[in-house]
Amino acid sequence: MSGMEFERRKKSAVGLNMTPLIDMVFLLLIFFILSSHFISEQGFKIKLPKAVLAQSHKNENVVVFVRADGSVIVDNETVAIDRLERKLARCIEKSSSKTVVIKADENVNLKLAVKIMDIAKSSNAGGLVISTQVGDNEIIK
Repeated sequence: MSGMEFERRKKSAVGLNMTPLIDMVFLLLIFFILSSHFISEQGFKIKLPKAVLAQSHKNENVVVFVRADGSVIVDNETVAIDRLERKLARCIEKSSSKTVVIKADENVNLKLAVKIMDIAKSSNAGGLVISTQVGDNEIIK
């Protein structure tokens, strides 16, 4: 029976092709990078005064930025002091909280800060908050 030889089965190599898997991982990575949106808050260079006791407030407020040079910014727009009351009145009317937050540089003249507080009150502000920071952390953003 030497004439009869059985053909041996060839073993096929079983393996997982990694290329499609790697492609899918990169596609998912690109999808998440592109679909996530990065929100950066508009900011102005202001060094807030420090306070030991401070409370956090919500971002629904009308924010008034006062730079060290005395320029006033409301709703991302530089506003002259004589037009501040009209601008604040419009912003307060749109705001749900009716609270004005003053973010003044620590080097701002006290007379200017008081004048802005008076203008805010005469613009029908429901509340008035002066933004400070505790230590090195800003309280109100």
